Amino acid sequence: MVLSPFRGAAVDERDVGGYSVAYNQDETPFPVYVVATLGAGFLLAAFFTGLTVWFAMGVVAAAIAYYNFPLLESGRPAMGANQYGMFIQAFGLIRWRAIDRIDLVAIAERGATAHELQIGLGAPLGSALVADWRKQPMYRSLMRLPWSMTYGNAVRIKLDALNQPPDEIHRTLLRMWRYYRS
Repeated sequence: MVLSPFRGAAVDERDVGGYSVAYNQDETPFPVYVVATLGAGFLLAAFFTGLTVWFAMGVVAAAIAYYNFPLLESGRPAMGANQYGMFIQAFGLIRWRAIDRIDLVAIAERGATAHELQIGLGAPLGSALVADWRKQPMYRSLMRLPWSMTYGNAVRIKLDALNQPPDEIHRTLLRMWRYYRS
């Protein structure tokens, strides 16, 4: 049994080092700021007029801004890799040997192309994770996650909101996977 420096330790994605990718800060935060401003305006209108419709619209806009708040966190890595494995924000650190494949998939959505990284796991999730970050504090549990899990034991990560091109992310992770797995 190999002992890992991360097993049982209180670490998160900011502490792992190595290659990391964060959310893009060019134009991604602008809609979040707009929706947050609209939410604040609607709540102010509800306070001054006493109308429930303004309050409901303000709560909905504030909830949308709250859900998308991770897009504003420029200093926090969304995903990356180091010598121990690949880490994903609010998911964990996956051992290199537990990864079967890393695929870049282009998905056509309403006239646009979205890019998704699909990481196939060859081991059950419990043994594939070196560090498990899926248990989030209550205030972060309702925020956007950069990952989703499929029934085929694969982790899906949308790459279009990240600060590096999808093919560069895929190429770098594939190179690291081949190097550290051997």
